This record gives sequence, structure tokens and C-alpha cells, in this order.
Amino acid sequence: MNSLLLFASFLSLLVCLLHTFAGGRAIAVPLLKAQDLHPVPKYVTYFCWHIVTIVLAMLSVLFVVAGFRPQSLELAWVATALTASFFLLGLAVPPIKKQKYKDMPQGWLFLPILILGALGSVGL
Repeated sequence: MNSLLLFASFLSLLVCLLHTFAGGRAIAVPLLKAQDLHPVPKYVTYFCWHIVTIVLAMLSVLFVVAGFRPQSLELAWVATALTASFFLLGLAVPPIKKQKYKDMPQGWLFLPILILGALGSVGL
């Protein structure tokens, strides 16, 4: 059993739940209520919201399987690589779009998961 990967799984699940419930109220609900958006970009964005929900849930699954099955360590590498890309994207977008991290902190949620995934994947 790899406790670092299991902890990464737990944090991934928390991020998924935060996205689903708190983010749903703050982002998805206002998106759907917006009257000034054309239906196609509105509903494509809403579809993408659900894709993100699925991906976040799958990160947790990948980490938990690798945490309990050492022979499935490549799943942790995949989850860690995805987490790293989400972290880097979250680091880059706010300054590129002239936003503040306090208004777009989502990328930072992936940093502890990235660290745990990387350490757990190399067996520390």
C-alpha cells in the first residue's frame, strides 16, 4: 500500500467535490442562467464542465488503484502527469488573461496532489 498515492487520491476526490458542489453554484449555475450567451457556447461550456468533473473523479480512481496495487504504478504516473498539466495551466492562465490568483486559484489546488503523486510514484 502506498500512502502517498492514497493521500493524492483523497485530495483529488476533495477537489472533485469542491468543483462539483461549490464550483457548480459559483460557475455552472450562473453560466446556465446567463441570458447574453448564445446557446451553443453556453451548452458546450456546460458539457466541458461535466467532462472536467469526470476527469477529476478519474484522477482519484487512478491514484487509489495505484495506491493499493503496486503493479499498477503507471496509473499514478498518468494521474500525476495530468495533475501537473492542470497545475501549470492554472499557473499560466491568470497572468496571461490579466487576472489575479485570488480570483482564479484553481490551479493551486493541484500542487499538493502533484507533489504527492510524484513522490508516491517514485516510491518515497
